[in-house]
Amino acid sequence: MSELITAELVDLDLSAVTKDAAARSLAERMVAAHRVTDLDGFLADVAAREAQMPTGLDGGIGIPHCRSEHVSAPTLAFGRSAAGIDFGAADGPADLIFLIAAPAGADDDHLTILSALARRLMDPEFTAALRAGTDPGAVAALIRGEDPTEEPEPEEDDATAAGSAPFRIVAVTSCPTGIAHTYMAAESLAAAGRAEGVEVTVETQGSAGFKKLDPAVVAAADAVIWAHDVEVREKSRFRGKPLVDVGVKAGINRPAELIAEARRKAERGEIAAVSEDGGSTESGDGDGGGSGADHAHFGVRLRTYLMSGVSYMVPFVAAGGLLIALSFAIGGYEIASAKSVADHFVWGEADSWAALLNQIGSAAFAFLVPVLAGYIAYGMADRPALVPGFVGGAIALTVNAGFLGGLVAGLLAGAVVMAIQRVPVHATLRGIMPVLVIPLIASAVVGFLMFIVVGKPIASLQNALTDWLNGLSGSNAVILGVVLGLMMCFDMGGPLNKVAYAFAVGGLADPTDGSLKVMAAVMAAGMVPPLAMALATTVRRKLFTKTERENGRAAWVLGASFITEGAIPFAAADPLRVIPSVMAGGAVTGALSMAFGATLRAPHGGVFVVPLIGEPFLYLLAIAAGTLVATALVVLLKGARRTAPEGAGDAEATGSDGSRVTVAA
Repeated sequence: MSELITAELVDLDLSAVTKDAAARSLAERMVAAHRVTDLDGFLADVAAREAQMPTGLDGGIGIPHCRSEHVSAPTLAFGRSAAGIDFGAADGPADLIFLIAAPAGADDDHLTILSALARRLMDPEFTAALRAGTDPGAVAALIRGEDPTEEPEPEEDDATAAGSAPFRIVAVTSCPTGIAHTYMAAESLAAAGRAEGVEVTVETQGSAGFKKLDPAVVAAADAVIWAHDVEVREKSRFRGKPLVDVGVKAGINRPAELIAEARRKAERGEIAAVSEDGGSTESGDGDGGGSGADHAHFGVRLRTYLMSGVSYMVPFVAAGGLLIALSFAIGGYEIASAKSVADHFVWGEADSWAALLNQIGSAAFAFLVPVLAGYIAYGMADRPALVPGFVGGAIALTVNAGFLGGLVAGLLAGAVVMAIQRVPVHATLRGIMPVLVIPLIASAVVGFLMFIVVGKPIASLQNALTDWLNGLSGSNAVILGVVLGLMMCFDMGGPLNKVAYAFAVGGLADPTDGSLKVMAAVMAAGMVPPLAMALATTVRRKLFTKTERENGRAAWVLGASFITEGAIPFAAADPLRVIPSVMAGGAVTGALSMAFGATLRAPHGGVFVVPLIGEPFLYLLAIAAGTLVATALVVLLKGARRTAPEGAGDAEATGSDGSRVTVAA
């Protein structure tokens, strides 16, 4: 860990009072150490990660972290605050702040070291030593693991001494970034298991690698715990075990409760925790309790499958779409019909470079539908479904079934593979099933269905949808803009938002005037929530807490960059006032964008791709109008809350900025 933290990256008297200021102070040390190349760019990435989920942990710890292209080497900076800084933890401010910076392509060795630090943070002796340290060099050495403290031998509990086997649990932990929470949850569960006399073995599905649990350990387990914020890989391994299914923070904050719940489920004999197709039969409410109705559970799983495909597709859309948009900016729209640059490329001609960018972007776009289909199938049935999924997606392009065909192909491939996996086979064939038999049979079946049965009807539906979009005008276009705006702003990065975005980017695969208008409306509406909250925290500061005002400053950048998730902290704190307000603003922006006839060929970029937008002035006007509407509504609703008459069933409280606010009872 000597390459990750040195004395120069330790601040034992951190004077910052906000999490943004703390991140900036520690990041400046990274810049001075030549570990971060662009301070503001790196801080924007930190803020974007913080907007997804607060990084405060119980016990006075803050772990802001991100992967960023502005990081030249994996780096850790540590700051100790006497006053404490609010990082969103339930038990109050943090006095130990670790800023973790990982390059976009960080290697496994360094990420393994970072995961080891995450585990040590769950050790109270380690955190106590950090609070007592007086020398930056010694503290850096402590963090590097150079303190020669010996681990005491675990005491043998009464059950083990008597010869009876302990209760055994296998667990899986994972988080979106895969750097910190994954490993903290693992250590927290393991520590709670030791305290309870339970044998807990954890598989961490994080950035430091994915090493599967020994099948013998899984087979011997009495129960399973999943503490995860991303899909658990190869779920079917845990079939037939009692299951507790929760978010990763539950694994950190209440491991003893999860272990107790696992024991209760084992005692009650709840063994049908994972279905034959590898999915969980939990209700999906995050608490790991009970099982929901079958049809509701299928809906949850279907959404997960579709979002899995969309999440893998988006990088292809972003890279390909932005390259194509840039080519149009350099060479004009006619550059799309240029000859192949493999045969006609002149180094000194701008048109040659524009054609090169266009053809690279088009190559990336060619993967859009196959990747969507392949990873929908992967989300349903894991690796054996990748081949039939990709094949089905490619056939969807061949028969002109487009984006809708990719969706159907992915679902068909996943369903076919799941059906084949249910067929009992002789033990001698099991080894070749995933790599030969399943891909072969499933690809043949999916290919037949896509070519002969469903491909042409879906292509007809796709053409009808394209014609409908191209024919939209007047009130019909405005209504579609309203619907898309409402969807983009309702859950701010959640399923409805992703459905609207996927609908828009699907049209870019074969762009028409109608699909380009849809893309413009979707991006414009998606920018409104963070921009509105940034403006509201600026014009009426007293209506917001100190933390919200800090988030408001970051929301300007996030909104301008089309990162709708920048408004999530505000919606989480006050959903009944924030969500309706930003939905109204998004609906206004979507309607105006469609009415103005604004078009967009880039799938992302926010205000930074305005030169590529048709009717750019009117487009910005639509965004401004929606932002003003959302701001006015949220200020009005929050102001009404503060001025509610006494005795109306509300209670007064003091905000973190010292202001008096009224809280609905």
